[in-house]
Amino acid sequence: MSAVETPALWLHAVERRYLQGEASLEILCGTEFALWPGESVALIAPSGAGKSTLLHVAGLLEKPDGGEVYIGGQPTAEMDDDQRTALRRTELGFVYQFHHLLPEFSALENVMLPQLIRGLGRAQAAQRAQEILSYLGLGKRFSHRPGELSGGEQQRVAIARAVANGPRVLLADEPTGNLDPRTADHVFSALTQIVRATGLAALVATHNMELASRMDRRVTLRDGLVVELP
Repeated sequence: MSAVETPALWLHAVERRYLQGEASLEILCGTEFALWPGESVALIAPSGAGKSTLLHVAGLLEKPDGGEVYIGGQPTAEMDDDQRTALRRTELGFVYQFHHLLPEFSALENVMLPQLIRGLGRAQAAQRAQEILSYLGLGKRFSHRPGELSGGEQQRVAIARAVANGPRVLLADEPTGNLDPRTADHVFSALTQIVRATGLAALVATHNMELASRMDRRVTLRDGLVVELP
């Protein structure tokens, strides 16, 4: 595969099961899914269908029971925990329904933190954090702590934090699920705007069909498999 043909994320024949007593509950059954650079894909499925499991496996938070997860063409199934953690820091960004910002730090510091953990200097981290926050319309909120921000502003800071290290893949689990429709629209627009601007690939689990319709593709989970939707 050439670089142009390489998916940002590729789940190949992925299996994931959990034990329930003496029974085995199959969640992912040989799942195939490719996510390409610069595209945003909506993951739409009812509760209990396996959305969170799929995101956890794709984000290297859980190991599959079978198959392979490729990040930028790199296989990950045989990696140890330290290697997986290192890859998550550089190649993957996460946004959740609840922002999980650190309340004692400012918006700027929250976005600087993953960069500092990666080893970037404070001046560089601060400059990049300012650029991303400004791009997302938060140029006047650098010094504000999460408690001083609206729900939509908090989620935009969370998006900025998720992309601060320039990841290859952004995984979002109901990122607008806790917001009113107008605020959700603003946050979703910010998310898709930064996907297009940076060329990263985004997989977004959502129940919001209106927002999902504005993404490049829509998929669902059916009988443990990823299925394309019209």
